[in-house]
Amino acid sequence: MTDFNGLAPEFLQSVRGKRVLVRSDLNVPLDGSRITDDGRIRASVPTIRALADAGARVVVTAHLGRPKGEPDPAYSLAPVAARLGELLGATVAFATDTVGASAQETVAGLGDGEVALLENVRFNAGETSKDDAERGAFADQLAGLADAFVSDGFGVVHRKQASVYDVAQRLPHAMGGLVATEVEVLRRLTVDPERPYVVVLGGSKVSDKLGVIDNLLGKADKLLIGGGMVFTFLKADGLEVGKSLLEDDQLDTVRAYQARAKELGVEIVLPTDIVVADSFGDEASARVVAADAIPADSLGLDIGPESGAAFAAALADARTVFWNGPMGVFEQSAFAEGTRAVAEALTKVDGLSVVGGGDSAAAVRTLGFDEAAFGHISTGGGASLEYLEGKELPGITVLED
Repeated sequence: MTDFNGLAPEFLQSVRGKRVLVRSDLNVPLDGSRITDDGRIRASVPTIRALADAGARVVVTAHLGRPKGEPDPAYSLAPVAARLGELLGATVAFATDTVGASAQETVAGLGDGEVALLENVRFNAGETSKDDAERGAFADQLAGLADAFVSDGFGVVHRKQASVYDVAQRLPHAMGGLVATEVEVLRRLTVDPERPYVVVLGGSKVSDKLGVIDNLLGKADKLLIGGGMVFTFLKADGLEVGKSLLEDDQLDTVRAYQARAKELGVEIVLPTDIVVADSFGDEASARVVAADAIPADSLGLDIGPESGAAFAAALADARTVFWNGPMGVFEQSAFAEGTRAVAEALTKVDGLSVVGGGDSAAAVRTLGFDEAAFGHISTGGGASLEYLEGKELPGITVLED
């Protein structure tokens, strides 16, 4: 159905003059109405452009944030429509609702090769409803705006939502180029990966990564642990972690993972030094201490320079790398160097390097790295993790017919 450059030629040949509903992931961070990171919009452009160039009347639907199933100006997609138009080099018509009068009028006004963006799909309670009938009724309204459906929002394919799952059951459908590429890359991480295979996990909580650790322990050669989750690992080893983030209820789970890794011959690499401060904030006074000497009144906010170098060395001969989760509070310069060291090491990997979306992708851009230096930067942190956990993704399975 698809290739890595986008939609299959036969699908593109069939859409001239047709209304094609595209589910994109345009969930970008905003500072007021200013987009602070347009990475997801840029990633959505190739599929939208391919459809427009093929003469389709492209109707884009997407969400932004977590409104409560009703309109909220703070989560309007209006700024996104403007930026999408800039990237496409063409005006993007904007409907001020999702399936109402404005949407119907906007879609009816499209000519061949033109693009419209509907207002935030989550302004409608039916989008995320757990009730199949309510969700289905909303999907009927969305489907009524189009002749075909393209799923291109990888960041939401793990959600059984109207614009992701139910619409695909109601319209001829295809997988967009972005989703196809994501699935192929993640398949390479789980099916016969090239070795050595190193997984780098960070972020705040162990509990967010339990499924990934469980599934990848049998596949990876090394597991490098940083971020806030590392303190649960250090505590499991009997070390003092001070006021650092800690999940006491996961200590036994972590010990079980450590024992299983030893049995499987998987090396778990933990930091040997930590950047700590007495408090969290821009005014915090950072200092480096040994991982086994964290003061009781301090909290760890990054891996230390010795650990950053050790992690880079562990990645030096890797042929496959998956990284999800920053090594520290990278938004503050005092606690960004661990994340920078890992990102820098990934740019030098002679093989497949995958940045697993979410905060990791944001860190790469925030720290000024060239995105082209990485093998792949995922647009969907949660979806990537669930795929690597071995879970079924509803938005993918519904397309496989």
